[in-house]
Amino acid sequence: MEGEEEQPPREADTEPMMASGASEVVPRVLPEDSQNLSDVDAFNLLLEMKLKRRREQPKLPPTVIQLVAEDGSKVYVVGTAHFSSDSKKDVARTIRAVQPDVVVVELCQYRVAMLKMDERTLLREARDINLEKLQQAVKQNGVMSGLMQMLLLKVSAHITEQLGMAPGGEFREAFKEASKVPFCKFHLGDRPIPVTFKRAISALTFWQKVKLVWGLCFLSDSISKDDVERCKQKDLLEQMMSEMIGEFPDLHRTIVSERDIYLTYMLKQAAQRFELPRASDAEPRTCVPSVVVAVVGMGHVPGIEKNWTTELNIQEIMSVPPPSFSSRVFRMAVKAAFFGLVGYGLYWMGRRTTSLVLSLPVAQYCLQKVSEFRPHK
Repeated sequence: MEGEEEQPPREADTEPMMASGASEVVPRVLPEDSQNLSDVDAFNLLLEMKLKRRREQPKLPPTVIQLVAEDGSKVYVVGTAHFSSDSKKDVARTIRAVQPDVVVVELCQYRVAMLKMDERTLLREARDINLEKLQQAVKQNGVMSGLMQMLLLKVSAHITEQLGMAPGGEFREAFKEASKVPFCKFHLGDRPIPVTFKRAISALTFWQKVKLVWGLCFLSDSISKDDVERCKQKDLLEQMMSEMIGEFPDLHRTIVSERDIYLTYMLKQAAQRFELPRASDAEPRTCVPSVVVAVVGMGHVPGIEKNWTTELNIQEIMSVPPPSFSSRVFRMAVKAAFFGLVGYGLYWMGRRTTSLVLSLPVAQYCLQKVSEFRPHK
């Protein structure tokens, strides 16, 4: 609807706490009488260990860039390839090195379920695209957005089938590592996917939609793991984006550029001075610059760098414009094609079934008897 807006999610509902494997991140150098520590002492010890573990000049992977806010807060942006085992290692290495206060990932509340699903389940879900899922997507997002979502899932399933690797491994790794860092929060930093789909659909002309759907439906190019890893190189990625801009510039604007703005806005919200945790209300309040780790696709890194020093307003990119005339025509064409195929299928099945029934000996016998009893002129 015109003017419809969705408020950005500020933070995931779940906040990772200290996990049993935290010794991988913070060495546990506890005194001999650690069993007798009070809650206040244990609290202060955890905080001291975290701040001590945090390195001023950490040695980070080449896929990481550092941004600094006006108040001194630091953001380490990890550029990843979504189907990459090396990206998972980069994420884990970065979080362990900088001991962040906040971890932000390129997910929204509609995709947060992948954080708690194992690789095997995700592989099965990505490959199993059926009519029920299509109906659910259409019911939630409308005909065009639902169809676009299923087509993009098909692309994801194609890559999954080619590589035998489920998407989003770097986000699950970030969630796991964040749970090992004391007092670390976990934020969802991406724009809600229904808003992105609806804005993308409304930005395309009728023939662009036809061309896009056709290309996604007949995607069959083989993809190797080397191809995925090469996507972490900025020159190759910029070349791919240039090709996409030339063919669908409005699609690139809504799916990439607008989300660059949204992600940057969410990172700025996370990268603010915060009050150190206190063991009790009697302790003085202390505010310090925060340390943030952002895990995003490599394609968003240049846009985040570009927008970092810009004053941002996300109100416009959160609104869903009313459907255009071409969108209504395309929606009617899709519905007509769907019901036409269903009708033809029913007609073909009925005709086939009738032919089979009439070819049975019993049916032939009954027809012969009927013809014998018919009055002859």
